[in-house]
Amino acid sequence: MNTEISGVVLQILLMVALSYPLGKYIAKIYKGEKTWSDFMKPMEKLIFKAGGIDPEEEMDWKLFLKTFLMLNAFWFVWGMLLLVTQHWLPLNPDGNSSQTPGQAFNTCISFLVNCNLQHYSGENGVTYFTQLFVVMLFQFLSASAGMAAMAGVMQSMAAKTTKTIGNFWKFMVLSCTRILFPLSLVVGFLLITQGVPMGFDGKMEVTTLEGQRQMVSQGPVAAIVSIKQLGTNGGGYFGANSSHPLENPTYLSDVIECCSIMLIPMAMVLAVGFYTKRKKLAYCIYGVMLFACLSGICINICQEMQGNPCLDGLGIAQDNGAMEGKEIRFGTASTALWSIVTTATSNGSVNGMHSSMMPLSGMMEMLNMQVNTWFGGVGVGWMNYYTFIILAVFISGLMVGRTPEFLGKKVEAREMKIATVVALLHPFVILTGTALSCYLLVHHPEFVVGEGGWLNSQGFHGLSEQLYEFTSSAANNGSGFEGLGDNTLFWNYACGWALILCRFIPIVGQVAIAGLLAEKRFIPESSGTLKTDTLTFGVMTFVVIFIVAALAFFPVHALSTIAEHFSINR
Repeated sequence: MNTEISGVVLQILLMVALSYPLGKYIAKIYKGEKTWSDFMKPMEKLIFKAGGIDPEEEMDWKLFLKTFLMLNAFWFVWGMLLLVTQHWLPLNPDGNSSQTPGQAFNTCISFLVNCNLQHYSGENGVTYFTQLFVVMLFQFLSASAGMAAMAGVMQSMAAKTTKTIGNFWKFMVLSCTRILFPLSLVVGFLLITQGVPMGFDGKMEVTTLEGQRQMVSQGPVAAIVSIKQLGTNGGGYFGANSSHPLENPTYLSDVIECCSIMLIPMAMVLAVGFYTKRKKLAYCIYGVMLFACLSGICINICQEMQGNPCLDGLGIAQDNGAMEGKEIRFGTASTALWSIVTTATSNGSVNGMHSSMMPLSGMMEMLNMQVNTWFGGVGVGWMNYYTFIILAVFISGLMVGRTPEFLGKKVEAREMKIATVVALLHPFVILTGTALSCYLLVHHPEFVVGEGGWLNSQGFHGLSEQLYEFTSSAANNGSGFEGLGDNTLFWNYACGWALILCRFIPIVGQVAIAGLLAEKRFIPESSGTLKTDTLTFGVMTFVVIFIVAALAFFPVHALSTIAEHFSINR
């Protein structure tokens, strides 16, 4: 077997193997059962006492969401103030300037909603102070907030009839102290052993192999990279993200980071089964998600390893596949794997340039984000799938004449309306935003193609660049086709609002559905109940998701990625 393929297979097996014990551990944490991490209780009590929080106070779904939204509003103000004043703050040895209000708005919202879309380069766009107290802080907060929301949904699913879904603050603190923080310490230490910097010195002057002198940025890289991957955040400390030799120095560091991206999202799916004592349901959902991811990995590896037909026509050998935009240290297959892993989750980090990949690879990356349910971000990925479960239950019930129920609760018009709005919001924001950007390019001369404008590419790929940017924003992903000049007033604010709408409305809708169902009378299973923990129902949810994505996004892909594929294969 090709050694690159062997590396991919081993990484996938490692992800699956680690997800099971971690999922079991996560379920125990949220259920309050005894675990090895109970030594953190004194610290947690101190946090609760300092915040005036009673961790045992139960919240209904409305108070739960109110707490979640108020927390985000507070940290938005915090982030904006620090980013627009970072020039005067400490820990700025390189003298980096403050961000403009528009760029600060985009940056603050992006990191707050677990997206980490960056319209700046990490080396000079922020300081060490804001790297720690905005970027890294928000990476913990946004990830733990998503995990807390999922914990509330899990509690509502596990109860037969209840008006409360747990305590948001308790779930959030436990997510940080028992899951994110310990895992970040382990991953950060492993990265340091591979040569990832961890310090507060300014830029270092080095002499290159060509004899030129170059200034190389340093800083607390290992600490930020560990939580950026584990929390499916993805923001790059350096502008080149995880293709930078200091952010991802070796093949082992590449494996560690790639596996870290999928670890918690995969474990959270299994945690649902352990928490609700419905392992068969969790295995079914896990299987559907894994099948979708593996399909994307196979397609992208095939596309990248067979090379670019344009170069074949020029007689250029491509023994290692299409190597444009890829790191020789990692190889074509590793970049293809990473491209699916990072877009199947809401991570967005890269170890190669997505814009340089083959058109169908780019299409798969965008479809992962446009579907936004294959493991997804920590917590919210499963919740997005939960939306389609509700839709599939209702549709299946109508098709076969069974009562539309999920876990003993009737799915009625109110839940269906919320689920429909959540499902349709995603394509609406992406397609409307892309159409608006195309309109401005055509009808306003100040937005020109070429130097000083938005696009470095015209035609099919130019449309792909704009589509990818809004897709990445709406999916809270953060990666991009970097031919796009995105640090402009339009892109900063347009993407910022896409981030807000597609983060908060789905979470509000999904928690509301869970809360409404939890309040209903529990109905024991009977011969008329639709089974939701079977392979047949798993296939049904996959088909519903595929149809929604195909109907919504096929036309725009036909004009961008698919058209580009056929144009280079003529």
